[in-house]
Amino acid sequence: MRYTEIGGRKVSALCLGAMKFGSQTDDATSAALLDRFMEAGGTFVDTADCYQYWVNGFEGHESETFLGRWRRERGITDEVFIATKLGAQPTVPGGGPESWEGLSAGAVATAVERSLRRLGTDRLDLLYTHKEDPATPLEETMAALSRAVDEGSVALLGMSNHRTWRLERARAAARAHGHRVTALQYRYSYLQPRHEVQLESPGFTHVTPELLDYVNAEKAAGRDLVLTVYTPLLHGSYARPERAAELGPAYDHPGTRNRLAALDEVVRQTGATRNQVVLSWLIGGGMVPVIGVSGTGQLDEAVEAADLELTPEQRETLDAAH
Repeated sequence: MRYTEIGGRKVSALCLGAMKFGSQTDDATSAALLDRFMEAGGTFVDTADCYQYWVNGFEGHESETFLGRWRRERGITDEVFIATKLGAQPTVPGGGPESWEGLSAGAVATAVERSLRRLGTDRLDLLYTHKEDPATPLEETMAALSRAVDEGSVALLGMSNHRTWRLERARAAARAHGHRVTALQYRYSYLQPRHEVQLESPGFTHVTPELLDYVNAEKAAGRDLVLTVYTPLLHGSYARPERAAELGPAYDHPGTRNRLAALDEVVRQTGATRNQVVLSWLIGGGMVPVIGVSGTGQLDEAVEAADLELTPEQRETLDAAH
């Protein structure tokens, strides 16, 4: 397992997504996957306070609640670094984006207290703002988050699914309070969509060339900023051709075919799977893939990818395809 740092904390370069744990993935399977991830050297787990309210029969606290129970049963403390998110939990059962709690000072304070209780900890390792809240000034949100850090309830701050200009403004507001936003979470994979076309998951934000340039510039200047990326395997599209056909019009362009041809060439050279090459490419580019798995076979494949290091020539083959 390779490792990286977030805000000075050493974490695995592969993050296990817990979105379905305790809900669509039953408790026994969820616990077995977490145990296996830890045995392989994994230390980074991702959740949110709203997972999975949109699935019939669930309310949105299931993932955090399960992780808190798993921590207690296993006696887990600082061995696992857990990132969670706030702002997208509906205020009414079954509500959609129009009823999200948002990022007001009151919503932040309530969400922090709730996540602490569910996860069974006195400090959240990393807390992201899940989605933009145009109704709340960024300065109000960052002041509330900074208070949580000052009070010891939150260790590190992150942002997810925000446009680059809002991200920069929020980071400036955090700095004014003596704190930093050290982690970002966006959608990203090897195949690139046309950014002017709506993805199949409205409301989620893909890494744009502008955002990638921003992150790289911050790193070059020595400022701590880690990019974690969700949907890195595009819902199984690399492994299953029938899934690839469902990616939608955003991926229907010549670059997709060119990149798949380059990917298959590196697969041939390494003997790894498509999924493993994609994950290794992301990790080697300084990103942390957030993987969602439903079985040990998928998890083992991903863990092996964390130990696969591509040669400079192989990375060039992948990067040059457009």
